[in-house]
Amino acid sequence: MTLINAARFAAFAPKALPGTLAALEAAAAKYHLTDPLVLAHWLGQMHHESQGFARLSESLNYSVEGLLATFGRHRISEADCRALGRTATRKADKRAIANKVYGGEWGRKNLGNTEPNDGWDMRGSGFKMNTGRANITETGFTGEQLRTDVNAAADAAANFFVKHGCIPFARADDVEGLTKRINGGAIGLAERRTLTARAKHVMGLA
Repeated sequence: MTLINAARFAAFAPKALPGTLAALEAAAAKYHLTDPLVLAHWLGQMHHESQGFARLSESLNYSVEGLLATFGRHRISEADCRALGRTATRKADKRAIANKVYGGEWGRKNLGNTEPNDGWDMRGSGFKMNTGRANITETGFTGEQLRTDVNAAADAAANFFVKHGCIPFARADDVEGLTKRINGGAIGLAERRTLTARAKHVMGLA
């Protein structure tokens, strides 16, 4: 069953990892994401999350300024930002950043991270960038599988879309509401709007 036009998808996501289209189609069929509008919203959002289906692991390559702007002082101190963030002469300490912003009491309460290295081991993974022990466990895959297998990544992304109440927002063509459902805020909203509009073209809706 062909759900996504291959030529249009190639233009939409030219840097997609090998096997991505087949993995997305299989996941969409499995989770009944067959309505063209729903599928367009799913594709647009996941494109943003994974930088064009080209990345399966969260970068965490934050500059000093980017760290504080993204996570705020309630998650990471200014001193830690200066110690761990990327500068003109130093690479970002990605592992330490992950364990700082996804660990501690905040990580335990919000992500189910209970082990000392969970921030790093359970960093954003897969096309959805599922983050935290609880969220990754929910997918049925390990973090390593999500970071290395496009089939697992696509399955987890579709699973999340269904289980976390995303479909009603997609059917209502509500990009802002859907974005809040996916990441809890409005990060990247302008780009998500653009990508969703492009995904509608992939699905023959525009």
